[in-house]
Amino acid sequence: MSPKRRPEEDTPPETTGPRPAKRAGAAPSGTGPRPVADSPPTPGADHSGDSYLPQHGNGGYTTRFYDLDLDYRVGPNRLAAHARIEATATQALSRFSLDLAGLRPTRVLVDNKPARFAHRGHKLYVTPARPIPNGAAFAVEVRYAGNPRPISGEWGDIGWDELTEGSLVASQPVGAPSWFPCNDHPADKAGYRVTVTTDSPYTVLATGHRTEHRRGGSTTTWVYDRPEPTSTYLMGVHIGRYEEREIATGLVSQKAAYPPRLRAPFLHDFARHGEIMEQLQLLFGPYPFEDYQIVVTDDDLDDPIEAQGLSVFGANLVDGRRTHERLIVHELAHQWFGNSLTVADWRHIWLNEGFATYSEWLWSERSGGPSADLHARQWHARIAASPQDLVLADPGAHRMFDERVYKRGALTLHALRHRLGDGRFFAMLLAWTADHRHGTVTTDQFTALATSYAQAPLTDLFDAWLFSPALPALR
Repeated sequence: MSPKRRPEEDTPPETTGPRPAKRAGAAPSGTGPRPVADSPPTPGADHSGDSYLPQHGNGGYTTRFYDLDLDYRVGPNRLAAHARIEATATQALSRFSLDLAGLRPTRVLVDNKPARFAHRGHKLYVTPARPIPNGAAFAVEVRYAGNPRPISGEWGDIGWDELTEGSLVASQPVGAPSWFPCNDHPADKAGYRVTVTTDSPYTVLATGHRTEHRRGGSTTTWVYDRPEPTSTYLMGVHIGRYEEREIATGLVSQKAAYPPRLRAPFLHDFARHGEIMEQLQLLFGPYPFEDYQIVVTDDDLDDPIEAQGLSVFGANLVDGRRTHERLIVHELAHQWFGNSLTVADWRHIWLNEGFATYSEWLWSERSGGPSADLHARQWHARIAASPQDLVLADPGAHRMFDERVYKRGALTLHALRHRLGDGRFFAMLLAWTADHRHGTVTTDQFTALATSYAQAPLTDLFDAWLFSPALPALR
């Protein structure tokens, strides 16, 4: 998509809320007794400690639930919103921060009491009326408004973006603060409720299971619940003039929304989606969410967009010839690898992309296409002709989405499959997805599990494929 930056709005002005009256007495009803602090309150860190993107995310607390109420007008691209965030302090807090970019906060409450706040750059700093003890549950509410726009960076424009008619959200890895205040780190997973009110001619698809849909005059309100632990970058809202239909039957509800003009090519390209879902469940275990939603925009997109229980494809990826079926497989595989099993730190990104890419090869060989061996040989030859300067287990922030992370990650799994044999390899994959369902994962956890399924040490294999830049031979 074309960039829609507004340079004059890059740094929002500092805004400061009212100074609250001194708070006294018990905690508000419903919050329960506050634990006694075991240390003096200090400000929570305004960074996450992530090895690649430390400026995104915050310290001093973890989130449990986001309740987002959005009122959006498509024509002027105008958002007025209220966010309620339930969190737990991991230290005694005199102040904490949230990530929020390009939108102006107007009021902040902590446990129903007005809080002082300052908005600088991508950070919203909140000083509650009363310090929050270590271990205490608390709720912060933020009212905010503005014209949402993507966050510009080395990966292009990331976040809330306008379409020709409607909008979408593409948040990986840093775009979530473009539309709601959050603790923007993949390891901080929470449940969500998203309520969107917008112009009635438009359909709203949001990350979650639709629980309510009500029309009132010229606007319609849509409510989606996402109870499973979900990373901020995997939340999205997609608005457009769409036709909806079920695309497969079975234990998992699979639905799609697409422009009416693309009905025929869409139905052809996605006709095997039910089979793909069945095969991936055989390989990786039960689908980890309640349902799966596909959105096809009326605009072209450079790449598909993954979200929790939802994937988005551009009109250019639907041609009526199944040219891009591998991408359908790739995005569905992310529901296991990336969404249910989420990286604890961005340097482990190969655990998302390598597994999703290898899923493409597995589907190919199980659906009558080229074998995984053939895919592996072809991609090994291509990568061998590239610079040998990428360490898969630590590619660096600027190479998180390098093609070699995807393909060398898949090659690593193929090499491991040959070392373990199919029986142990696929049993290991089932254990991997089951043991860490809705959790976070690291490379060390994966190598430890794989080693437990091996008949001999795997140190040489992992040293060569994960921790050394030179591409090993494909045996």
